[in-house]
Amino acid sequence: MGIIKEFKEFAIKGNVIDLAVGVVIGAAFGKIVSSLVDDVITPAILTPALTAANLTELNQLVIPGTAIKYGNFLSEVLAFIIVAFVLFIIIKGVNKINKKDKEAEAIVPPAPSKEEVLLTEIRDLLKAK
Repeated sequence: MGIIKEFKEFAIKGNVIDLAVGVVIGAAFGKIVSSLVDDVITPAILTPALTAANLTELNQLVIPGTAIKYGNFLSEVLAFIIVAFVLFIIIKGVNKINKKDKEAEAIVPPAPSKEEVLLTEIRDLLKAK
């Protein structure tokens, strides 16, 4: 019974749920980036190269005499660069927000200790006499 209870506590913790949400959003984001690269950016950038090579599709860009499809490779490289850049911007923003939060926490003075509270009360009592 103990192991089932521990598993429930683990599975319900916010970190596991946050991770699951992150994976789902990451998968959706990956599809968006793939579509952006495959349907918008790659055709815009490589259309002149395709036209010059008298080709109609990106996967037809091959090194002559081989089966190396560098057109697909270029598309994947563009997708990686876009994902890496977007993640860099997101992480930079999160770090900036965390830095502001930590600075705000540092400004707040710590609460007085029990001894300080007692000494303050004694001082106030002595002043009142």
